[in-house]
Amino acid sequence: MQQHKLAAGQAFPELTVATLADETVSLGKPRTESGADWQMVVVYRGRHCPLCTRYLNQLAELKDELKSIGIDIIAVSADSKTQLESHMAQLSVNFPMAYGLTERQMQTLGVYISLPRSAQETDHNFAEPGLFVVNSDGNLHVVDISNNPFVRPELATLISGLRWIRDPANNYPIRGTATY
Repeated sequence: MQQHKLAAGQAFPELTVATLADETVSLGKPRTESGADWQMVVVYRGRHCPLCTRYLNQLAELKDELKSIGIDIIAVSADSKTQLESHMAQLSVNFPMAYGLTERQMQTLGVYISLPRSAQETDHNFAEPGLFVVNSDGNLHVVDISNNPFVRPELATLISGLRWIRDPANNYPIRGTATY
């Protein structure tokens, strides 16, 4: 099966999702109240994944660092609202959490999609991890897609790199855009 992958530098697709706060939001567009002009979209597997829980909690601890360089955060999974509500008991997040990512939306994002191993794991197909940093022009500046929960950007290194990218003195372009 051939999969579509988003390319660095291309426009982030227009996708809307529902948040736990019952708001409909557009992924890749920073919230006005955040004061940020970039957004980090974190696609996670769902409530059934303890590594996702740990990653989201670590990300919450670094939210202020991201805010200081103008980057808003949103996380989204294919979980239902009920599944996300129960997952919140394990999460200490301070950024919007969205749910209901459809398989069509997963395909648009180019993330890997997995089947549940059993009904105890979850009751739906789910996205494997993806991390997208969308710049103020609405283009993908950073793309990271994994086919399993064990491979994700180390957050301190990622934030250090984003700080470098956002510093105008570095004039750092979007990487990985060469064609051949």
